[in-house]
Amino acid sequence: MADLYRSPVPPQLWDRIRDEFGLPALDQVRERLSAISQDPEPVMRQLVRVFIGEGTYCPGYQFQQDLSLNPVMTRLFQRAIQLRIPHNYLALWMMTPCPALNGSRPVDRLKPADGPAVLAAMESTLARAVA
Repeated sequence: MADLYRSPVPPQLWDRIRDEFGLPALDQVRERLSAISQDPEPVMRQLVRVFIGEGTYCPGYQFQQDLSLNPVMTRLFQRAIQLRIPHNYLALWMMTPCPALNGSRPVDRLKPADGPAVLAAMESTLARAVA
């Protein structure tokens, strides 16, 4: 498992995220948020961003229907930053079945009730893998 997080992220991952959740460019997200908020910067600072080639993108799984951020994903991201987990590896982990979640993908467990379990899984699996 640790080897997965020590090598380049497979390009197919970005296609999977794009197809299932959307993967808008950072500028597109800023534009959308500016349309619904006078000051989108506080939200922009909380976004998971992935770096693909020369571009910066925002996985769609972090947004709710109203474009607000999923609070479980926000907590995961904050903890990932504290643990110095690179954004791209967080995105990879989110889409990968996790033994600590009984084989579920973390992205499928972003409901508030699942938040503590997903956070614990990230700390016990991903944080160790990238350390």
